[in-house]
Amino acid sequence: MARQVKLSHLDRLLEEFEYPVDRETIVEGTRDVTVELADGTENLGDLVGESSDDTFESVNDLSSEVMNLLPQHAVGEPYQSEGEG
Repeated sequence: MARQVKLSHLDRLLEEFEYPVDRETIVEGTRDVTVELADGTENLGDLVGESSDDTFESVNDLSSEVMNLLPQHAVGEPYQSEGEG
């Protein structure tokens, strides 16, 4: 059964794994997960599969890598930061 998770709740899902964890374990364990982004969706297993890291030491380590792998438009408008104005 496919799962969907909002990007803002991604860490909760990643906490299901024991760390350190290897990339293939995450890819296999998240192949059915669709991440809802600001503009569209991405398959989490596919994203992690694109990583050059072989292992992840913590939830924060993996979460940061996923954020780096997302398309630029995924998290909002470029060159805008919240709180200004």
